[in-house]
This record gives sequence, structure tokens and C-alpha cells, in this order.
Amino acid sequence: MVHNGLRGRKHLYKCKDCGRQFVGGQRRDKAQVITDYIEGKQTMEQLAEKYKVSSKTIARDLTGMRYVQKISKDKHVVIQMDTTYWGRNFGLMVIKDSLRKKILWRRYVTHETIADYLDGVEWLRNNGFKIYGVVCDGMYGLLKQLSLRYPVQMCQFHQQMIVRRYLADDPELDASRDLLNLVNSITLMDKESFIGAFNEWHDKYKDVLNERVHDKRLKTPPFMRPRLRSAYLSLRRNMGWLWTFYDYKDRVIPNTNNGLEGIFSDIKSKVRVHSGLSKEHRKQLIDEYLMRHY
Repeated sequence: MVHNGLRGRKHLYKCKDCGRQFVGGQRRDKAQVITDYIEGKQTMEQLAEKYKVSSKTIARDLTGMRYVQKISKDKHVVIQMDTTYWGRNFGLMVIKDSLRKKILWRRYVTHETIADYLDGVEWLRNNGFKIYGVVCDGMYGLLKQLSLRYPVQMCQFHQQMIVRRYLADDPELDASRDLLNLVNSITLMDKESFIGAFNEWHDKYKDVLNERVHDKRLKTPPFMRPRLRSAYLSLRRNMGWLWTFYDYKDRVIPNTNNGLEGIFSDIKSKVRVHSGLSKEHRKQLIDEYLMRHY
């Protein structure tokens, strides 16, 4: 028999005013209501219609969602960390076990801060985790702080995004186009080949890179192509963190945070079905969904 969320046994009721007895309908299984809401694509209004009750009754059923943080028993980890946002002031910061795909720690934030990430790492250490490597995005201060204790890999995909923001998708300048093509190939190249190609690019285009505005009135004229310089300097500054996975092959450190991006996409697809939720109800939905799946 297919479980439809209604308990099979009917109940005998008596009216206190008139004394009349009557048989009541099937009762809702509130745990199934929560499962339908979390796992399915039904809104509260659709669930109310399914169970023949009001939307307010379904909302009360959903208050039964009670998130309890479980600490993973697998203590030897390589971690990935990143933050995703819904609008400007509601974000979810996550630290994940890259091998087992478990979310080990999370925090709701209004914006990313180095302090929040370090709090998460400290929580892991205080709970017995041994961290063999960290994958994170391009926050320079975070990379420096974490590198004092752990092998740190900057997500190569984030580095690609940084360069693309500076150079756009189809630059006209040969130097910009060649640098963009190079960084777009970073995940297909080994460390020696990429660094060699990067140095060759610099030797070829250093005059273009360093050319300044021709204005004798200025004591120190600005650079002619500041966005190209910013893209180049970003790569040069982060180069030491882009190949940690290559230098520590025995630790199985991912070179990107794509595993986390997949989780974020999954969560957002789920939240999108239930648009219009308040911030607290959105947190409840996310907490319950992550507890069940990650």
C-alpha cells in the first residue's frame, strides 16, 4: 500500500455540547507532511489541499522540524569552504568534508568574513578533527591565515572568475585575450606547464602591461591598462596557492570548490520551490534538507 501521509485508523469522537458521537477522518502523519515539504515540490498551499486542512495547519506541522547538529565520526579530513547567498543580506557559509561530501559546519551570515571561516576551522579542531588540507576562494587574508597551519588550495575556478571579471569574456587586446585563454586552460594543465606559459606571456607582453598614460603633466602617470594589470597581478599573487593539490598529491586535495557549488545549486533549487518564505522559515527548510542529504 502506498503511504499517502494519512494514518489508516479512524477515530470515534463525541461532541461535548450535544453528546453526538461520530467517526473522524484519517489523521495526518506530521512526519510525512515534513517529508513531502522537504523532498517534494509541493508548496504549503498544495499540501493543505492534499491533506484537506488549512495552510496554517500545515505551517504548524512544519514547526516539527528540529535541526540537531551531528558531529561526523570521520575525523581525518580535507575541507572545502565557501558561501552562497540569497539576496544581499542572507548567506550560508559552509565547511565540507571533500571526500565524504558531508557538511561539517555551517553558519548563516550577512556577508563573508575571514573571522567566520576561522571560527569554523577552530570549531572543527576543538571537536577532534585533523585537517590535512583546505580549499577556499580568493580571499587573500584568509589564504594567508590558513597557510600558517595547513596546505591551502585556492579554487582554480574562482581564479578564473577573477580574471574574467577584469578582462570580460571577449577582450579585443591580444594580451588580454591570450591571458584569458591561458587561465581558462588552468584545470587542463600541470603546474610546470602553466607557470612556464604564464612567464612566457609576461615576457611577450610586459611592455603592454607596464605602459603608462602619455601625459607629461603628471609626475607618475597611471597605467594604460589597469584591468589587465589587475588580472595579471591577481594570478601572480595567488600562484603559490593554485597548485597545492599538485604538490600534495598524497592528500587528495581538490583543485576547485565545484563539489560545494553542486551542493549550493541543489539547495537553491529546493528553496526556489518555496519562494516567499521568511528568513527563519528558510533557515528551517535549509537545515532540515541538509540534515537529510549532507
